[in-house]
Amino acid sequence: MLVVSIFCASTAFAAPKPHVIAFGKWTAVKWYAGPEKPLDVRIRPLFVDTRLKEYTTGAPHEITDRLFVVRRMFRLNDALPAEATAQPRWVWERGGWLLVDRLTGRITQINLPEFDPFYSTASWYRDYVAYWVAQLGRRKPILKKPIGEPFAEDSPDSECPAPTWERQPTRVTFVPEQNEKITYAVHGHAVDVVSDVDDEEESGGQ
Repeated sequence: MLVVSIFCASTAFAAPKPHVIAFGKWTAVKWYAGPEKPLDVRIRPLFVDTRLKEYTTGAPHEITDRLFVVRRMFRLNDALPAEATAQPRWVWERGGWLLVDRLTGRITQINLPEFDPFYSTASWYRDYVAYWVAQLGRRKPILKKPIGEPFAEDSPDSECPAPTWERQPTRVTFVPEQNEKITYAVHGHAVDVVSDVDDEEESGGQ
């Protein structure tokens, strides 16, 4: 007990390691928000102890002298499956909000219930945030539709060949072995891959 007490006491009075939180220079990127002309968005990197951690957009909101929030931007690989052997095709997407702790240097993705990174606009006051909810029913598939029963029970992957993707507009084509091909246009938007925000806008069919 004496050893434990001395260890805990010395730890409690140890000075925390200081962290340097800094933003880099602003730069302009193209945000492909839809099939129309891309939008110009200004972004800048966020560094912790000179190491790049995230890319951000917009002005940060100071919650306390220790905590602030800022909107996230991230790159998404837009390469089609047929282009898998080529270099990644990076496109910029707008994400959710990050909570940054100046004391610990920790960056946390904020889970805002039903916040849509594409449609929702957030307004901050102290540690409160207000925003419009554009899409409801989280954690549902974009599309779920039965197209028939399997024919060859002992042949893995034989019934459903890999679907084919297209971009601008985003479409996916299914070609079942015993059915006509089916093409769906996906009207949703990219999902912020590090958050719990799901993209649930149901697609239409052709």
